[in-house]
Formats: sequence, structure tokens, C-alpha cells
Amino acid sequence: MNPNLSRIRHLPFSLLSCLSKPTIATKPFQRHVSTNQIPPPTPFVPDSKTFLALIGRGLSQHTAKLPTWESLFTLSSEQLRKVGVEPARARRYLLWWRDKFRQGRYGIGGDLRNVQDSVAHVRVVELPREPSQKSPAGPDAVRRVVLNLSPSHPAEDSTIRQLRPVKGLKVQGAHTIVGPFVQPVEGTGGSVATIRVQEGMWEQRRNQKIDGGERRKVQVRRKRKLEEMKKARS
Repeated sequence: MNPNLSRIRHLPFSLLSCLSKPTIATKPFQRHVSTNQIPPPTPFVPDSKTFLALIGRGLSQHTAKLPTWESLFTLSSEQLRKVGVEPARARRYLLWWRDKFRQGRYGIGGDLRNVQDSVAHVRVVELPREPSQKSPAGPDAVRRVVLNLSPSHPAEDSTIRQLRPVKGLKVQGAHTIVGPFVQPVEGTGGSVATIRVQEGMWEQRRNQKIDGGERRKVQVRRKRKLEEMKKARS
């Protein structure tokens, strides 16, 4: 008699049932995103219409299907399909941008706080340079940064030192603001500019397919070569 078999017979019934019935770990399908995962809108992105316009790829055509901020950030991929967000790659792209926005990873202008009628003003401000071990700063040393300030905000206000420079913008030369979607204000020499919400500002361009893409490249090129050979014979 096999000694191992006799040992199994003396095992408790609960253990024998576990051995006889394999267990499979399953993950519940998430049909709806928790409202706790809804990020707050920002002054530059106050509603779903603006969000869809910013990320581009024609998703602004689905504004009526996602009229509220909550619906924009809670509908699952299956629910987006049911309301008519097509094709599937458009849903994947929307979900990808939703996750980025939740993490605070915005496109240009997303971190701007002083916004009025979808337009933000930025300007070059000189701030005292903080001394460091590598480069001790003198009393006249300054650094130039681009800040999001309203036109009426006084440049001498001491509170501006607490503001963070605008991401994606920099100062070129003495006082010229450079960066994507920057519109210099006339008569300021480039030291004051505006950033306006535009369709596709945050759009991630799809890779351009050459000769039908990787899956069809060989077939397309072979067909083209055969056609060239036929033309050469005729």
C-alpha cells in the first residue's frame, strides 16, 4: 500500500475538499469608477467640454454624451461604448488622459490658476536669486521667471515669490516668453503674453502609418513592386 495514500486519507475533510477542488483567483470587473477618483476641475479646465476640446482627436464631438464632469471621469470603457464614444481607440485615449489628469499631469496651461474666459495672462517677473554653494548670489542678482498673473496684479507684490513658474514656458533673452501656444501681448516686447484654450492643445498625435503600418507593410510593398514590374514590361 502506498504510504502517501494512507496519509492523505487521514487528512481533515476541509483539507481534502480544498485539494479536490482547485481554486481560481478572480478579480471583480469594475463597471463604474468610484466618485472618490474624480479630480477637481481647474480654472483652465473647468468643465468636460473644455477637457474634451483640449485633448483633441475629435473627442469634442462627444460633449453631449459626457455633459458633466462626473460622467466624464466615472463612466467605464463599456459605458462609454454604450453612450456612443467610438471607435475603441478613442475610448482608450480618453481613459489615458483621464488617468493623467487625476495624477496632476496636465498639458500646457493646466496648472494656471488666474484664468478668465478661457484666457490666462503670463508675464516675466524678476525675483531675487537664492544663493547656493556653487553660485553665491550678490545683492543685485535676479532670476527671471514666467508667472501666471492677472493684468492688474502689481509686479511689486511680495506674494508673487510664493507662486510657481508656469510649466512649459521659459524666458528667452532678456524678457521674451517662449513656449507652445503663447501669444505675445502687443506693445510689451514679449514680456507679457496670453494662453488661450484651443482645440487639440494637449493632443498626442498618432504615429503616421507608412505603407499600411507594420502588419501590412510587406504586403503593400510587394504589391507595389509587382505593379512596377508590370509597368516596366509593358
